[in-house]
Amino acid sequence: MVRMETPICDFGWKAPDFSLPGVDGKTWTLREVAGPNGVLVMFICNHCPYVKAVIQRIVRDVAELKPLGINAIAIMSNDPGEYPEDRFENMKQVAADLVFPMPYVLDASQEVARRYAAVCTPDFFGFNRDLELQYRGRLDASRKETAPNARRDLFEAMKQVAATQKGPAEQIPSMGCSIKWKSE
Repeated sequence: MVRMETPICDFGWKAPDFSLPGVDGKTWTLREVAGPNGVLVMFICNHCPYVKAVIQRIVRDVAELKPLGINAIAIMSNDPGEYPEDRFENMKQVAADLVFPMPYVLDASQEVARRYAAVCTPDFFGFNRDLELQYRGRLDASRKETAPNARRDLFEAMKQVAATQKGPAEQIPSMGCSIKWKSE
């Protein structure tokens, strides 16, 4: 496990489109998943201890952002050949067990992760309604450990994006396991 941190938010960077198969049997594009006030694109996986520690909080925040017009999608870009826990059938099980309120899709070629310059799991990209990047930070102040009263950085930032279409100037990087790239 290599611990990584995300780079500083590149405000206004346009979200690259994608077309990826979901665990629900649908193929999802950026336009289909975008909400009227924005979209949260996140890179997660099943095996990462950082994701495992925060996944229930991610599910909670995504569900609470939806009524604010912010939709979300979770993308799994790791190499499932090296990390069997991240295989598609296991993605289906995790999404069902946790009742994901967002599509969970597979980036088998890892091309989407490369276009987004994703570096870790979890890696969060919060876009406004014009699909301009407004947030690239952490989920909350607890990091990997559970802290019930931790400041909800991602939720508060995306709530601000829903209301103003602008993200907060101050953002703290997300931290997690490196993306597991396929060997060339």
